[in-house]
Amino acid sequence: MIELGDDNMNAQFKRGIVELCVLSELVQEDMYGYLIINNISDHLDVNENTIYPILRRLTKEGYFTTYLKESNIGAPRKYYKITKIGFNYYLQLRDSWDSFIGGVYEILNKGGKKNEEIFKRFAKRIEEIESK
Repeated sequence: MIELGDDNMNAQFKRGIVELCVLSELVQEDMYGYLIINNISDHLDVNENTIYPILRRLTKEGYFTTYLKESNIGAPRKYYKITKIGFNYYLQLRDSWDSFIGGVYEILNKGGKKNEEIFKRFAKRIEEIESK
């Protein structure tokens, strides 16, 4: 699981990633908030204090609509449904993310992808520095 709570990454950047994850969940199907939180928290360290403000803001901006649906247990659940505007926004964010992460991987993977290759590259660099 990726910890989003550490201070090594900009908070705004983290919120953008989680926002993209929320949109991606709702592209798949309509969901209620708790299910979205559970799905995303399987992979990222998030909770309701992270997700619900994003859901409220994106709903207010017209990217989602909401409706109530009866539940077998307890009160009706508030479901979120992505709108056409929301889907287009998702596509824009996804395109930006794919370009960004592709560039990051190009930089990180110079000289190899596996730890052994990275260690060899680093050892060679150390040798070059020490031989000067």
